[in-house]
Amino acid sequence: MASVSGSVRLQRCIVSPAGRHSASLIFLHGSGDSGQGLRKWIQQVLNQELTFQHIKIIYPTAPPRPYTPMKGGISNVWFDRFKISNDCPEHLESINVMCQVLTDLIEDEVKSGIKKSRILVGGFSMGGCMAMHLAYRNHQDVAGVFALSSFLNKTSAVYQALRDGDGVPPELFQCHGAADELVLHSWGEETNSMLRSLGVSTKFHSFPGVYHELSRAELENLKSWILTKLPGEVERQRE
Repeated sequence: MASVSGSVRLQRCIVSPAGRHSASLIFLHGSGDSGQGLRKWIQQVLNQELTFQHIKIIYPTAPPRPYTPMKGGISNVWFDRFKISNDCPEHLESINVMCQVLTDLIEDEVKSGIKKSRILVGGFSMGGCMAMHLAYRNHQDVAGVFALSSFLNKTSAVYQALRDGDGVPPELFQCHGAADELVLHSWGEETNSMLRSLGVSTKFHSFPGVYHELSRAELENLKSWILTKLPGEVERQRE
């Protein structure tokens, strides 16, 4: 199967703001999911839609591609992995292609009048990893990054980009279930520690008893952080 090209336009699920659109949030799903699937999952966990007065939420869907951890089976994944481990090389070719595809999504928001400093990117599991590559290697002028149950490989290109950079990288909001058996909590902690050592301002929240999943407490914490990074008109006037 041919690799995804930069000309791909991602399928996207949109939750419009209740009021005037002045900021945007790009929320990337985990492997094998979809934008619509992530939106529904969040809705089930919160018992209501995740919505904001002024923030548009974009849930894109990764194009189907062969996925090595599934023995080459086709799955909706942002990039390929050699294996699910933090101690192996990254599949940079597929990551770089998707960075370009997602850059088009960011540029669509900018063209609609939203400044990059009013755009957040983040995701769950693989989506959080993808968001870190997108922001820290390509778009350090976004408002912030969030990663839920996510990790970076020990020799990640993200770390090299931060070593080579001279600007102030966006803040990272990270959450991880302490009982996660797929993406180990220690992998998330190591990622956070490494990013912090390279100049990233980080927040790391552990959730006891939570596996590789979303939790209500995690999403409530995330929602509060989003509003600190993308305040509405009233909050900005108070600053």
